[in-house]
Formats: sequence, C-alpha cells, structure tokens
Amino acid sequence: MKARAFAYVRPRTLEEAHAAFAAADGDASFISGGQSLVPALAMRLQAPQVLVDLAGVDALRGVHLDGDVLRIGALTRHADALTDPLIRRHAPLLAAAAPFVAHPAIRNRGTLGGSVALADPASEFPAMMLAMGAEMEISGDAGLRRVPADEYFLDLYQTAIEPGEILVALHVPAAGPHACCAFDEMARRRGDYAMVGGGLMAERDGDALRAVRIALFSVGPTPVRARGAEAALEGRAPDADTIAAAQRALDGDIDPMDDAEVPAAMRRHLARVLLGRLIRKLEADQ
Repeated sequence: MKARAFAYVRPRTLEEAHAAFAAADGDASFISGGQSLVPALAMRLQAPQVLVDLAGVDALRGVHLDGDVLRIGALTRHADALTDPLIRRHAPLLAAAAPFVAHPAIRNRGTLGGSVALADPASEFPAMMLAMGAEMEISGDAGLRRVPADEYFLDLYQTAIEPGEILVALHVPAAGPHACCAFDEMARRRGDYAMVGGGLMAERDGDALRAVRIALFSVGPTPVRARGAEAALEGRAPDADTIAAAQRALDGDIDPMDDAEVPAAMRRHLARVLLGRLIRKLEADQ
C-alpha cells in the first residue's frame, strides 16, 4: 500500500504550525523524524489531509542546561542521546538507554520528542522520562504548559497532549554529583521491542539509596512507575536482601496482560529478574 494524497506544509515557527493545523480543521498530522508516522501513512492507518513537517521549527531544537534542569528540544535525535555531552553528563539514563533503541538508521532519524509524543508502551525513552521525573513542555493555542511525566502518560498511546498541540521540549532534572542510574532490557534480538525493560534513578547517601525512581516498559499500556519497589529500596543499601524485598514488592506494581508471544506470568518473572539486574548495576558501579 501507499499513503493517500495529502498537502504538505513546512512551518518555521510554532505559530505557523498551529495555524496550519487549524486551517486543516484538525485533519492534519505533525511529523518530525517520521519513524512511526511514515509506516502508519503507508499502511493507511493514518490518512490526514495535511502533513505538517516540524523539522524547520527552530524552537524545537537544542539542548541547554538551565540551572538544575536540562532542556532537550523535541527534535533532538535518538543518536544525540549517545553523543551530546550535556545529555551524557546531566541525563545519563537517556545515554544508557539510547543504544538499545531499534537500529542506527532509526536512531539517526527518530526524535526524542516523537518517541515521547507517541508514547509506545514498549519504547525506551517514554519510560526514561518517567524514571527521571521529567516534565513535558507542550505548545497549544493558549500558549505553553508543562506536564510532569507522572501525569503525562494516560493510556495506550494516549498522553496529555491534546489535538493540535505540539511537544516542544523535555525538561529533565539534571543529575547531581551523587546521582546514579541503571538501564537494561530483555529482547529476543538486539533492536527488537523488549519483552520487558526499565530504568532506575537514585541518589547515593553513603551506602544507602535515596530519591529512588523506577520505570518499566513493556509491562502495561503505559510506562509504569514501580512505586512499591521504590519504597523497598528507599534508604537501604542495594544488597541481596534489598533486592529480594524490591522484587517481592514489584508484584504489586505491575499487571501485565497475556499476549500470544509473552504470557503475563513470564513477563512478571522477567520483570523481577530485570529489577535485580538494575539494582546490581548500581552496586557494581559504586
């Protein structure tokens, strides 16, 4: 199949992008890297009258440190998470996750904003926003607003972004001198969607962990905060007893669905194994 005919608009500003969407009476789609939208267009899962290309909007570009917050423009490529020095230093969990995202060709075109806006529950970057406690900067007709990651992911492919709104930037709390993080995932082949994956952010306080945040993906319709496991880790050293307690608590944090490839019981087991790996990585990196 191929995409139906559509008009193409390449705005230079957010105002022009919103005007193009409004002029299409809402029958428009925004595109950035196109790694998800283009296949959907080809299969006619989406068939907008107008395609609004955001690649020329400078307001969506750039990575800047503003005090203790790293602002990452939505058009930042997946590959930049591997190479950008500010991301590597101040958002190390993104850098740790980036090599696991698909393949180099996709990483060179796909954007962080596109991934977070789509919110595929099996994708790495949306879950890392949750683990890092990021905020999403969203532009609409009423101006700019920021939504915490804990309130952003609503349901399967549903986020706080309203029709016609644009994800502008990701605001990530900069990792401090005592910050530590770990990422891992389990997939049948490198580059495949993970059967389960996750990231962990924390602060070291001597031997103990503080401000623990854990986010898992491929375990539900959205990325999932493992709050019970976080509580089991909070204030404790990442030793064998702590790992076992966190793994037990994880059972109350996730409720994976059965599917044809990975039964729910297997996904639960893999999530417990993965959590153990994440905690051990922190211990090994001390």
